[in-house]
Amino acid sequence: MTLPSSSGDDNNLTAPGPGVRQGDPGSATGAALGGGTATAATTTATTVGGGTLTQPRIPAQVAERGEGADGTEAAEPVGLGTSPIRADALAKAMGTFPYAADLWAEGLLWGAVARSPYAHARILSIDYGPALAIPGVYAVVTAADLRLGPTGQPDGAPSGPIVQDRPVFAADVVRHFGEPVAAVAADHPDTARLAAAAITVAYEPLEPLTDPEAAFTAPPIHPDGNLFRHQPVRFGDPEVVGDVVVEGLYKVGRQDPAPIGAEAGLAVPRPDGGVELHVASTDPHGDRDRAAHCLGLEPDRVRLVVSGVPGATADREDVGFQVALGLLAIRTGHPVKMALTREESFLTHPHRHPALLRYRHHADAEGRLLKVEAQLLLDGGAYAEVSSEALAAAAAMAAGPYVVPHVFVDAWAVRTNNPPAGRMRGEGSLQTCFAYESQLDRLAAALDLDRLEIRRRNAMSTGDLLPTGQAVTCPAPVSELLDALAAEPLPPLPVDQPDDEWLLPGGPGGAGDPAAVRRGIGYAVGMVHILGAEGADEVSTASVRVSGSQASVMCTAVDTGTGFSTLARQIVQDVLGITDVYIAPVDTDQPPAGPSARGRQTWVSGGAVERAALMVRHQLLQPLAMQFGMSPELLTISDGKITSYDGVLGMPVLQALEGKDLWATAQCRPHPTEPLDSETGQGDAFVGLAFCAMRAVVDVDVELGTVRVVELAVAQDVGRALNPEQIEARIEAGATQGLGLALMEDLVSEGGRISNASFTRYRLPTSLDAPAIRVVALLEERDVVAPFGAKAVGAAPATVAPAAVAAAVRAATGRQVNRLPIPAEDVAG
Repeated sequence: MTLPSSSGDDNNLTAPGPGVRQGDPGSATGAALGGGTATAATTTATTVGGGTLTQPRIPAQVAERGEGADGTEAAEPVGLGTSPIRADALAKAMGTFPYAADLWAEGLLWGAVARSPYAHARILSIDYGPALAIPGVYAVVTAADLRLGPTGQPDGAPSGPIVQDRPVFAADVVRHFGEPVAAVAADHPDTARLAAAAITVAYEPLEPLTDPEAAFTAPPIHPDGNLFRHQPVRFGDPEVVGDVVVEGLYKVGRQDPAPIGAEAGLAVPRPDGGVELHVASTDPHGDRDRAAHCLGLEPDRVRLVVSGVPGATADREDVGFQVALGLLAIRTGHPVKMALTREESFLTHPHRHPALLRYRHHADAEGRLLKVEAQLLLDGGAYAEVSSEALAAAAAMAAGPYVVPHVFVDAWAVRTNNPPAGRMRGEGSLQTCFAYESQLDRLAAALDLDRLEIRRRNAMSTGDLLPTGQAVTCPAPVSELLDALAAEPLPPLPVDQPDDEWLLPGGPGGAGDPAAVRRGIGYAVGMVHILGAEGADEVSTASVRVSGSQASVMCTAVDTGTGFSTLARQIVQDVLGITDVYIAPVDTDQPPAGPSARGRQTWVSGGAVERAALMVRHQLLQPLAMQFGMSPELLTISDGKITSYDGVLGMPVLQALEGKDLWATAQCRPHPTEPLDSETGQGDAFVGLAFCAMRAVVDVDVELGTVRVVELAVAQDVGRALNPEQIEARIEAGATQGLGLALMEDLVSEGGRISNASFTRYRLPTSLDAPAIRVVALLEERDVVAPFGAKAVGAAPATVAPAAVAAAVRAATGRQVNRLPIPAEDVAG
């Protein structure tokens, strides 16, 4: 095994994490945050591609910085409110960023998984003798090699992130297509896959349960039954009837997170019988604890090191992948690497919950909402994952960002033999947003009202109540968002710019007749909850150390592409006036920061970094304040300089830090929440809310049923823009993901079997499909209970975009659009 070198031998260096230079604090060859020892593992080292990778120093962004008056380069923008270049930008652009699939260690073996070809079947026997007979195969593991499940049966260990009912390996019954049954380790990846295919499993096929509506009466397919959760919401008077009543039935398909990199990782056995996991985890401590439980180990004998995450808009991977990897490493005594194929990736990670939504809206003659009735059904697939959490969001936000005095909802999440569903941007909220916004369009048509006007008349504002009885205490600028869209000019029609090439809905060449193209304009507004809900303990810990002219941050908040590493750097720059800030790599030897999901890291981890930095700031200013006979509160840090209120003191920060070594650790924990009442749905379940409004402009070929999105205009409530460019990038990404669900993304399950598990058959938006996305307004009304007053930004546009695109298609065709993705037959004719 190659060990990290302390003598400068570059051939033995571990590839550092994003934003860290070798030799800097927090890198494999530098001092740890606490000083003295290296932060890299002492039991193993990993290199990229079998060689050495040095994380490059990111140069200043000269194009943005420009030049000063004296002809020298101006300083790179620092601190909150600026848009510095991301720490990992150059490495990712150059292809040198170390992802989990790049890891390597001496004596490496390769892992592969044997999977079920059935969506539902009983396992009669497993014969892995033929696999072990293949030269180069070191081990085969099954459920029998894991600790017993909660029922005491050899069905593998539970590995679900919330409700732990998902086995690592199926033992007696397989409940979804592609479920793992065994794993092998061999000396070559092809040998490992050959051995996995050689495992003989005798199955007794069972009738799969694939219709979520049938789950209520079908025989249970799991010891825990077919119902994950039923959540009613009862708010107001059920006898109220409006002057105008509209009804609709809506369906949302199964969207895959489609990460740019498939699941991969490396497990290395430890001398104490434990294991070290190098994986692209988004919840390192949660994954570590679940993996340790499954392996029958104490948590301190499992160390999880976060490798480069190649994008994550959902749970990065199920824990079963990590457990299988660790089990093979422990069994063989060798490092074991596993990299899933794209098809396996589709089969193993959770997807968006498909949904069936029935709605009835009541309004008075002026278009003011009186009552909303809804029945919501989420298909959670074979295992619970986060279905209960998604259902709570769907039920609580079923009426949308509108004032509705009477709301009655019944929401269910059920178990089927379809692929497992889990966390994706706006889980629960997205499905209901499509339905309630479609209902608003129906009401506008029935009342002959402008579609923006009916939304204005019902818009929620700060102080209003959710149907759960919780008061909206955060800024809720719904009317302002709608006004910003209304004031924005529309893109020109093709006839207004005859000299420009016109992209027809059929593609760049135009597959149809221009005379059959109709333009439509649609509006949608929606909301998502921030952080966990219903009593989730949202806490994060961070440490900040300043030594000389450098600052280091240690926080296990995983940067999944959100730019948290850049934000943490900006926070320290803002508080301490130090430009040279480095972010330590993430592993479970550090205190936990929780999962990178639901926009929580900006709030809880950003808040923890700020508090630690403020504690260091106090340590720095206190001696100076005492020296000049004033309190530290009378000293400010700005532009790298410490200044007193009266101007007597003016000292560079670096001068004040000379010879000092300061550090602090702090936590951030938002105010507590409570579960929704199981009978009435009442309760203060959410920490905060974020709002987004969107206008979609589409061109539709009404003969072919093809749709081209011309433009998405977005107005979003962000609280405070901490990094404006990064916020716009997040909005563009979320809107594009929502557009994918609106028009093309649908993971097809036929009899429980996925039929399009590849990027050649699972359609994703390309650069030609992505429209112009214009952020027309970032409303900065600070949330007083949130650190910096900022709100999460990625989930809201993903939630609203499908509804906006559907509304525009509806306007262009005059047809009801009740399904996502929108099929051609619903558009043509």
